Amino acid sequence: MTNSSTETRSATAPAAPHDAAPGWRWAPAWILAYVALWPAPGYAEAMLVLGALAALFRLTVSRFRGGAGLLSHQAWALTSVLFFAYWLPELVSSFDAVDVGRALKEAAGDLRYLPFLWLAASAVADRRGRRITFGGLAAIVGIWTVDALIQAASGTSPLFAGIDGIKQMISGHGMCTAEEIAGVDRLSGILGPCNLKLGLVLASLSPFALYAAGRRFGSAGWLLAAAAVGVVVVLAGSRASWITFGLVLLFSGWRLLGWKKLLGVFAFGAALLLVLSLTSPQVSQRVERTLHALTGDEAGVDTALSGRARIWGAAACMAREHPFNGVGARGFREAFPACDPTPDEMAAWGEGPAFHAHQLVLEVLSETGGFGLLLWLAGAALAWRAWRFAGAAARENARPAMLALAVTVFPFNTHLAFYSTFWGGLTLLLAALYAGSLLAREEG
Repeated sequence: MTNSSTETRSATAPAAPHDAAPGWRWAPAWILAYVALWPAPGYAEAMLVLGALAALFRLTVSRFRGGAGLLSHQAWALTSVLFFAYWLPELVSSFDAVDVGRALKEAAGDLRYLPFLWLAASAVADRRGRRITFGGLAAIVGIWTVDALIQAASGTSPLFAGIDGIKQMISGHGMCTAEEIAGVDRLSGILGPCNLKLGLVLASLSPFALYAAGRRFGSAGWLLAAAAVGVVVVLAGSRASWITFGLVLLFSGWRLLGWKKLLGVFAFGAALLLVLSLTSPQVSQRVERTLHALTGDEAGVDTALSGRARIWGAAACMAREHPFNGVGARGFREAFPACDPTPDEMAAWGEGPAFHAHQLVLEVLSETGGFGLLLWLAGAALAWRAWRFAGAAARENARPAMLALAVTVFPFNTHLAFYSTFWGGLTLLLAALYAGSLLAREEG
């Protein structure tokens, strides 16, 4: 028979401290500091490593007790599964890579991401954490956008100029070489002329800014934020970022504006692109290059793709030659000469081999083989299953992170290298924010 006095005590006893507040209170600040330091890659990497060590120390001291106070069991599971869907292909591909020792070292080093992802997921495990983290990411996107617009108008990014000045005082030289500064052909913003990823980064993070503007200021706020970020994304030059941002506009705008108004937004965007192509030589060159695809011949398509057809042919060759586990994560450049379909012709990108496949599916197939593709698909299926079975409130909590992750890995686009430190770290961070916010611990 049940002891009624025990039942009463259990019902009225205060919850354990770790149940009172899910997540670590300092986790959101740590995640925002990591993102804010992306213009200084060395410091951002140090922040990631220190965050991973802090998370491991905290969990070890508590002997992993009270894990449900940080994340729900489902969030623990999904965050870990998404990491291993990324990491296990890298490990398996290293066993017969071109440079086995280096590949194994890279795989071992990437284990640092797992505790950092737990930290990132715990940062959005409650209402306070989501407000700080998602709001902070929206603020970072806004600040970087304004800085880039100032650069477009004046020729100088105030934020990068400040970072470069600090670098000069510390080390006696700037962030970028004179050759890199002279060769810049697009808007670089806070990331600088030697790290031309501004368009891709802003496009991937733009859901946080657009959803925040829409919630706070309605459709007018969303439209203003979309216009400002859109101008910077176009001027930043990467056509892949144009596609990414277009997807963000499509999936964030239709719920707020409806289809008719959204069609007007895209019509305005097309007109804006035409104006910028007439006033900006860099945008004009990219539009003209894109139009080469309309010629219908192989040379025109390859010109439109900036030589990527040649890279994709080499990637397909690597996948055929190494069907199970590929040539090794980050082994594309070493394997490229043996699979180059036209080795005697000058490449569109200049001298030397291609560094990566520039496309997610081909990168996974060529570098990690069929095994890697299977695990990536399994991770995507589990992420989709979690979304499908989540409640309406949970979906609303996770919508900015979900959209940011989805457009970043959108397979019908060109991409940066997902097994590189920067882009791999960004993608895994978005995966953790998605898992942590979608499967957040229930709050009383």
